[in-house]
Amino acid sequence: MMELVIKIVLGYLLGSISGSLALGALRGVDIRKSGSGNAGGTNAFRTQGLLFALGVVIIDIGKGALAAYWLPGLDLPGVDLAGSNASLALWCGSAAILGHCYPVYHGFRGGKGAGTLIGVLAVIAPSVLIPMLAVWLVVLILTGYVGLATMTAGVGMLATILVSDGCTFCALTIFAIFMAAFLVFTHRSNIVNMSRGTERRFERAYFKNWFK
Repeated sequence: MMELVIKIVLGYLLGSISGSLALGALRGVDIRKSGSGNAGGTNAFRTQGLLFALGVVIIDIGKGALAAYWLPGLDLPGVDLAGSNASLALWCGSAAILGHCYPVYHGFRGGKGAGTLIGVLAVIAPSVLIPMLAVWLVVLILTGYVGLATMTAGVGMLATILVSDGCTFCALTIFAIFMAAFLVFTHRSNIVNMSRGTERRFERAYFKNWFK
């Protein structure tokens, strides 16, 4: 139990390292004060440009992968390692996603969790990434809404795991259910904006952002 608690805390602290806020500090900007006010990759692209957004995405995906891959096998002095790496990967990955959305270092105002979730999935269930990306691209192309595409990709993740895993109540399936629901929760403002007709479409981002 002690191993689980410590590694969950470490996963949360790792997830709390925000790519957009760390890189923004180097540039002297806080993207939470620009655009949509979100500290994620989409707002980073819209307000700071492609290269900045790529750096954000690399950090956010990387910390999710690191939490799921490195933390489960981490040797903790004085603590018996009793948990399985597979279950610890789910817990540590979930903690990193929570830390990304509610970072203790940044007033608990972070991103929406999609990038860090991709990093976790790259370790624990890499086969779902291509179907998720396909769903995300189709919905984005058809609607122009990044938030809707992300939420739908979360549902695609769950459907893919249900079909491939064949187990309704397995740990990975339960993780996917919670993550799909969590993506909807973190994108609740996007849902409100779409219902009001005020949600920004991706194609409205200025092309000059590619070259900032």
